[in-house]
Order: sequence, then C-alpha cells, then structure tokens
Amino acid sequence: MGKTLVVCFSASGITKNVAKVISKVVKGDLFEINPTTSYSAADLDWMNPKSRSSVEMGDVTSRPEISDRIDNLSEYDKIYLGFPIWWYVEPRIIDTFLEEYDFTNKVIIPFATSGGSDIKKAEDRMKKVCPACQWKSGKLLNGKVNKEIISSWIEGLN
Repeated sequence: MGKTLVVCFSASGITKNVAKVISKVVKGDLFEINPTTSYSAADLDWMNPKSRSSVEMGDVTSRPEISDRIDNLSEYDKIYLGFPIWWYVEPRIIDTFLEEYDFTNKVIIPFATSGGSDIKKAEDRMKKVCPACQWKSGKLLNGKVNKEIISSWIEGLN
C-alpha cells in the first residue's frame, strides 16, 4: 500500500496551516508548492486588475513555474491537494502542478480555503486539467480547523 502525501499552495500561510493539520491526521508527508518567484502583497491585490495574481487568473493558459519537485511521487497513492480559492477556482500554479506529474492511478482529494467562495468550480476545472487520476469530493476548510474537524471529514471519505 502506498503512502499519503499532503500537497499545498499557500500564498499567505492559511492553507499551509490547514495542510499541516491534515498531514498529522493522515500521517502523511507534507509538500508545499512554492512559485519560483514568491508572491508579494502587491501581487496578491485582487482589487488591482494589473496585479500578478489578477493577470494570471485572467489567463487560463497561465502556468506559474514551481521552484521544487517531488522526486518520489510514485511512492504515494493518495494525495490531499490544498489551495486558496482565487477568482472562484484554484490558482493557476495548481494547474502547473497537476500538469507536471503523472497522476494515473492516484487518488486526489482537494481541500481549499476561501473568504467566500466554495470549492465546486475548482473541482470541476481540476478534473479537466488532470483527468487521469481518481478525484474524491473536496472540502472547503475555513475558520478554526482542528484535528476533530479534519478527522470527521476524512472518515466521511471512506
């Protein structure tokens, strides 16, 4: 039986904190997706149509470069994939991640953080970006997320 990997992209640290809790609950390894060029506060200004994140999200073909790679992905059969919701969907760097690896025969379980959007549109988009894996229903995890909340969600997946 393969191992479990928790992967996250977290521009502000919120999603990373959730990912840490998940990795403890599932006893999985943790990998953070980091862009080659980090996002500044100005880059994340969603009110500015010229900010880096606004420009990336306005271009469905944008694929921000990732600084590190997972060399042993073949060891994992279950992957929890976390990200903040940007413009109702996953950030484009998540698409970069999904296109850079072969996820055939892998189970991916998405989770997200958001100030007001749900995860449904992101799930639909990611399934189109990466149809080779088996997708499980995702979960929006906002507010005070603890081991009990995570454990209950994960138990419900089985």
